[in-house]
Amino acid sequence: MSRLFALALAAVTVSAQPARTDTEVSRRYAVVTIQPSKTSIYIGSVTLNLHPLIRLDQEYSAVYTATVFPYFFYDETGRVTIKIPDEALLRVAKGEAVDFAGKGLSDEGEERRIEGRATPTGPDAGRIKVRIYVSKRIALIFNTTYRIDGAQAPAPTTESRRNE
Repeated sequence: MSRLFALALAAVTVSAQPARTDTEVSRRYAVVTIQPSKTSIYIGSVTLNLHPLIRLDQEYSAVYTATVFPYFFYDETGRVTIKIPDEALLRVAKGEAVDFAGKGLSDEGEERRIEGRATPTGPDAGRIKVRIYVSKRIALIFNTTYRIDGAQAPAPTTESRRNE
């Protein structure tokens, strides 16, 4: 009889704990801010600035600006999109590092392949390493930090994403 009672108590305890749903994770990770970062190139540097990344349909999107010093004529602006499924966000919530991939599209129509790794250092922040391929074999590597801003900004609709 006590075994049955213990089993029932365990079932009630487990069911009473709030379950983390994909919608809660999506809402918590709706906006992510990446700090500006700089990398060296031959006799110069490239600074990468991203607007806050907004998540919609398991994909982050933001406007970027790349400033090349002293070669200002190589400066570039455009949009970056990074695919990170809910499963990867659940791993980040557990403190695990995740790899991601995406692409950048400059305002002039040049496409850039993007790869990276996000490593949590706490519940709302972490380190991020981003590789942006400027050719098939040459990548600019940026090391910086990220901060999870949650659902502070409303997630844009598909229409507003096109107009940014």
